[in-house]
Amino acid sequence: MQYFAALLERLVLTPSRNTKLQLMIDYLRHTPDPSRGWAIAAITGGLSIPSVKPAATRELVSARVDPILFNLSYDYVGDLAETISLIWPQRPGANRMPALDEIVETLMQSTKTQGPILVEGWLDALDASGRWALLKLVTGSLRIGVSARLARQALADFGRIDVAEIEEMWHGLAPPYLDLFAWLEGRAPKPIQSALAPFRPPMLAHPLFDKTERMEAHDLDPSRFFPTDFAAEWKWDGVRVQLSADQGVRHLYTRNGDEISSAFPDLLEAADFNATLDGELLIRSPDGGVASFNELQQRLNRKTVSPKLMTQRPAILRAYDLLYENGEDLRPLPFSQRRKRLERFVVTLDNPRIDLSPTLPFADASALQDLRSHPPTREIEGLMLKRWDAPYVAGRPAGQWYKWKRDPYTVDTVLMYAQRGHGKRSGLYSDFGFGVWRTTESGEELTPVGKAYFGFTDEELDLLDKYVRDNTRERFGPVRSVTANLDEGLVLEIAFEGLQRSARHRSGLAMRFPRIHRIRWDKPSREADRIEMLEALLDS
Repeated sequence: MQYFAALLERLVLTPSRNTKLQLMIDYLRHTPDPSRGWAIAAITGGLSIPSVKPAATRELVSARVDPILFNLSYDYVGDLAETISLIWPQRPGANRMPALDEIVETLMQSTKTQGPILVEGWLDALDASGRWALLKLVTGSLRIGVSARLARQALADFGRIDVAEIEEMWHGLAPPYLDLFAWLEGRAPKPIQSALAPFRPPMLAHPLFDKTERMEAHDLDPSRFFPTDFAAEWKWDGVRVQLSADQGVRHLYTRNGDEISSAFPDLLEAADFNATLDGELLIRSPDGGVASFNELQQRLNRKTVSPKLMTQRPAILRAYDLLYENGEDLRPLPFSQRRKRLERFVVTLDNPRIDLSPTLPFADASALQDLRSHPPTREIEGLMLKRWDAPYVAGRPAGQWYKWKRDPYTVDTVLMYAQRGHGKRSGLYSDFGFGVWRTTESGEELTPVGKAYFGFTDEELDLLDKYVRDNTRERFGPVRSVTANLDEGLVLEIAFEGLQRSARHRSGLAMRFPRIHRIRWDKPSREADRIEMLEALLDS
């Protein structure tokens, strides 16, 4: 267990992607089965321990620590597992330090009554780092800056194979992945792909501009794009998915390989075929168009959906590509041929839940710019440009696909609230709530319109954290309100991709992908924007 705890701690504190990969590879190389398999399951979100819940761990610490002391500590630290691990008073005569596989396999067989008792004994046996890792393990709340795909990349690098091989078989594997490790180490043949309707690693696009710290776009080179070489399509504001069906088995995957089938059974019903479609998950609006991303969010991350919700927000797939059809792998074919197969497939399917992403005629780069600047609906983020001769290659191959997103909207807001982050940010105020001015009977007041937690550098985060601590007005648990009025306040220029009405927010508006574009240390708070500006933008 101590090696797993050390791995998690190093991953949290390491910002470098390559260093994270090397840490995981070293762990896999020096850790025996089945512990390394359980570790990968925990990191990728494939481990569920039903016998212990976060509330049970809080009850454990409440029985040993003064509640006021615990609440003060939790308020300062901001993370339940970290607070318990630091404040936990050990009892003498604790049991030996357990191994990772022993912990997992024992808890998997325990009841909800037995689980917390076992965890209590192990907390006594472990040091602070081990306690933190144990609590993160059993509650499934790992936030260590490692995605499931990065962990699968570590497995591929460990076995010196292409990550696409891991991706395609992943959903047919089960922890602790003994067959997988035997193959990666050359002790056994490759596991047979037994899963029907598997996930196919997606092909991704490069942005047409270089992302700088300030997200400024470089000018487009018109000579790079001609209709003879590239197809143009709209880039819709939904979720990129794969709808895969094989012999009656049907799955819906995100671009990262996470299955979301349970949230969209209405779309699975439409998959009466043996094929894999790549496309955009959207919600059909009452007028037959595409609803806002906010409507799609009402269905994401649900384990079950009611018939009423499916009727109010019907899911559709806007098909971009056809990867498999009746056992034939179409990915090696050029996009021009796959496109013809896709058009024929969708027409033959004749299902209102699945439609075709149209290609857009254009003469030159100037015409593309005009399309990008004047999309027919606000649910379009920009353009996708795809080489006609490009095969479907997993990853982000150079020179094949491009995404040309429209310029983001910006608004000047005033910082109102701040909350501490998680993981390596748990000691810093890194989640910021902001508002714009509105006239009321009492005069001018700020109305919250959003929250942002990225878009700034590490140096800027330190400055923002200091500003929050120096200008705190009130405290609400882990949240602080800061001084914000017409004469005092910090102006944040916020960039966002879209805007929609929302009854869930006090302002009646919700932003899409808000992030801090600039910190306007120079701008007086009274010169921040007004709610009327956002409402006019929405109406336009």
